[in-house]
Amino acid sequence: SKYACVFDKSAFNFSHQQRLFRTSAVSRGQIVQFKLSDIGEGITEVTVKEWYIKEGDSVSQFDSICEVQSDKASVTITSRYDGIIRKLHYNLDEIAYVGKPLVDIEIDASKGVAPEEDVVETPAMSHEEHTHQEIKGHKTLATPAVRRLAMENNIKLSEVIGTGKDNRILKEDILNFLAKQTGAILPPSPKAEIIAPLSKSETVPTAPKDKARKIPIPVSRPIVFSGKDKTEPITGFHKAMVKTMSAALKIPHFGYCDEIDLTHLVQLREELKPLAQSRGIKLSFMPFFIKAASLGLLQYPILNASLDESCQNVTYKASHNIGVAMDTEQGLIVPNVKNVQVSSIFEIASELNRLQALGSAGQLGTNDLTGGTFTLSNIGTIGGTYAKAVILPPEVAIGALGKIQVLPRFNGKGEVFKAQIMNVSWSADHRIIDGATMARFSNLWKSYLENPASMLLDLK
Repeated sequence: SKYACVFDKSAFNFSHQQRLFRTSAVSRGQIVQFKLSDIGEGITEVTVKEWYIKEGDSVSQFDSICEVQSDKASVTITSRYDGIIRKLHYNLDEIAYVGKPLVDIEIDASKGVAPEEDVVETPAMSHEEHTHQEIKGHKTLATPAVRRLAMENNIKLSEVIGTGKDNRILKEDILNFLAKQTGAILPPSPKAEIIAPLSKSETVPTAPKDKARKIPIPVSRPIVFSGKDKTEPITGFHKAMVKTMSAALKIPHFGYCDEIDLTHLVQLREELKPLAQSRGIKLSFMPFFIKAASLGLLQYPILNASLDESCQNVTYKASHNIGVAMDTEQGLIVPNVKNVQVSSIFEIASELNRLQALGSAGQLGTNDLTGGTFTLSNIGTIGGTYAKAVILPPEVAIGALGKIQVLPRFNGKGEVFKAQIMNVSWSADHRIIDGATMARFSNLWKSYLENPASMLLDLK
């Protein structure tokens, strides 16, 4: 009999819960082509971002094969069969197409589970394969990055004691195990770190007054002159940005800008940071900005709405799924915090921590990146004060937040004092939102942030 690959959406693992490779001996097997199945949402091609296996590796059902990235999200592809990887059809960063072979897997001929159309070879010889991981009788929990680190250092995860939740093996466990075995300590892989805006107490020390102020030298890569132009296809999140921004050009934008005095909020955050850290949460200013926006949307629901393509109907969204623009190595992404209207500031901070970690690792799922109803872009973490934010269809409003600056301001008595000032730039769809509505919403949002205690009156 002949065999073929059967692969459906259940083989996609969005939660990235992985099982490890295990040893298996396959004799007189047949090689089947494991095809990339339909991911949904009209996606026809993806970019291969990472292989979790190599040719010759033994795999079991639900083992991770690779991670692919569409213009909407990253997805982990998992195996449907026990067998041996015989061929990888794509290199890293190459385009894989739905319905085309992804890998060739040699399966056990005695099990006879696949139809005939994808059989490409029936080897006449038995194969003894290299042992990567041998795990029998129990399930070992580890992320793909930890599994890869173990593979690179020829470590069996069955011999490592996990210290994470449910005995999950962490990166530190691998490093500690390796140090005990060899005395060597592996350096951690560099990752982009998301840093909250500096508060008053975290301000970088300035140079003494008697020294000239130094101009920071920009870090730049060595210039390499190739002698010819380079053309490359637009893929992944960049491709999604092309589609979204092209659609945004059809929206008549109008802008509204203001400045916010965050002096009291800066003090409040400093008081709450130790408490948040004791709960394992990194507390930035963004959870306060998001919650204040949600309270404002309760009063002005037109800003949390969408307009249909024919411009005949407005849909008011019940949930406040507030997106946060993130700058990652893969490009601009906008994951969103779901149901902010029923979430506490600590819950919002915890969800932001999760989204930021997944965004830095390029592992955000479709659910994280879709369903947004309102967006905030914290461009101030990079620099700048004002910006002209572009609305993300089908949303109707977006806010761009500038950097926090210490500036002189006057109090009610005419006295000068140091204030923590942040500028905000709003953009709204002028087809259904007028300037007065945007200004009133901004004033309410501003009042919550300038007097954080006032939010307690409207929290539910």
